[in-house]
Amino acid sequence: MADIFDVIADGTRRDILRLLLDRATAGERGTSVSHIVSELGASQPTVSKHLKVLREAHLVSVREEGQHRYYSLSAGPLDEVDDWLVPFLGDDDDADSAIGSVLTDSAAHAADVVGRAAASAKHAVTSALKKLPGR
Repeated sequence: MADIFDVIADGTRRDILRLLLDRATAGERGTSVSHIVSELGASQPTVSKHLKVLREAHLVSVREEGQHRYYSLSAGPLDEVDDWLVPFLGDDDDADSAIGSVLTDSAAHAADVVGRAAASAKHAVTSALKKLPGR
């Protein structure tokens, strides 16, 4: 498997991951290759090449329905990136560690899930606002 950092270093792959995240946040159960091509303005062979790399890195899953393939985000492998970044976050990390030591494991996990969901929601709202006319 390719190093996760090599996989996400490519801008097109990051764009695909962001699109899949936005669509999942909107309740979509997968995104077709043709929709990704349309949204990114990239060629179908280019998108397919990047989806193959993302699939091999386990960052996306694919569901086949007849001739169509629908891709969904599998964010689990990004935990490695998250774990690597945490030491670089500075003093706020010390406060998080202090809070984490007070919480039970399940409460700390729930707080992490809520925090990630809030960040995703913020991004979705920001993206939607940028698409409004006059912005």
